Amino acid sequence: MVEKEHALSETRIRRIATEVHATCPSFDAEAFTREVLADLPRLGLKERIARTSEALGTHLPVAGMEAVDILLRSLPATPEKAGVKSDFVYIYAPHSAFVAQHCRTGEDLGPALNALRRMTSYLSAEDAMRYFLRDFPEETLKVIETWTGDPDHRVRRLASESTRPRLPRSVNIPLDPGAGLPVLDQLCDDPSQFVRQSVANHLHDIAEDDLPLVLDTLGRWKEAGRVKQTDFGFIARQALRSRLKRGDGAAYEFLDYPTNPPVELSPIRLEHTQVRIGDTLSFAADLTAAAAAKLLVNYLISSPTKTAKRRVKVYVLKTTAVEAGQTIALSKRHSLRSTATVSLIPGSYTLELQVNGRPFGTAEFQVLAT
Repeated sequence: MVEKEHALSETRIRRIATEVHATCPSFDAEAFTREVLADLPRLGLKERIARTSEALGTHLPVAGMEAVDILLRSLPATPEKAGVKSDFVYIYAPHSAFVAQHCRTGEDLGPALNALRRMTSYLSAEDAMRYFLRDFPEETLKVIETWTGDPDHRVRRLASESTRPRLPRSVNIPLDPGAGLPVLDQLCDDPSQFVRQSVANHLHDIAEDDLPLVLDTLGRWKEAGRVKQTDFGFIARQALRSRLKRGDGAAYEFLDYPTNPPVELSPIRLEHTQVRIGDTLSFAADLTAAAAAKLLVNYLISSPTKTAKRRVKVYVLKTTAVEAGQTIALSKRHSLRSTATVSLIPGSYTLELQVNGRPFGTAEFQVLAT
């Protein structure tokens, strides 16, 4: 998770002001900075981006695409000169937000999308793109499909990422789950791992609504032989990861995991049956194979919640291939800590082991307060 204080800090707001003023001397950098910094401490990351974009609109001496031209010229000459060591520099998130806020019209559609294509090299512009896909779905999708051959891998990734059916923390788009498949068909063998990861995440989104479509797509790619075996395996596993955690037999079978695995498991051994929040749950079991097979071993922890409804979290324990008669030791030390999204409470917990989606024994333990 990106920390808002680092992603769009006072230092970075001042940098935006300096860069825009250097391009447009009539831009009041001091007033812009003062206005944004007054609100910054109380805002989350998305609100900081929106507030900065709003202030740019207030203090730039021109509007619409003329203002966007100033923002584009204010960018450093290359992403590398901007300090893009990874693929994200949140300094420039307000710039793409400005395009979505002020230039989302039929008249400006072509130039606005081209501006986002250029900006995405500094910060991925998928969130801004979603507003254009929402308001101009067919026209925007046609433009996006032309980006699959762009020399910049960040633009190619944008083609996949912006059309994801379930892009986190962004607006919904009025497209069928498979609307982006023509884009993915062009990017599935992309030389950039950054792009292939987006392809996998896009397929993962589709699988939430239409698993047969994803399996058919993966099957086409496999049969065509375009994607290297190791890359294809990565894409398929990532695309099906949630379905595997749910024990979906079709997903396991596609990846050659038998849904009736020829194995036996010993009873689960817990180091302690009582642990405190913040401590570590240690467990072990032995798996013996009656025949050769590919195995994916998950463990599930069922925990109480304040609403009395049980929460079940699934974790990968081991992926392996076994031979007939082979015994392997399974063990794990799992930290029982609350997170930003999950708050643990004392009570009765259940640990379950699954092999290829099939349950293989449970163990009960108590979690105590710290």
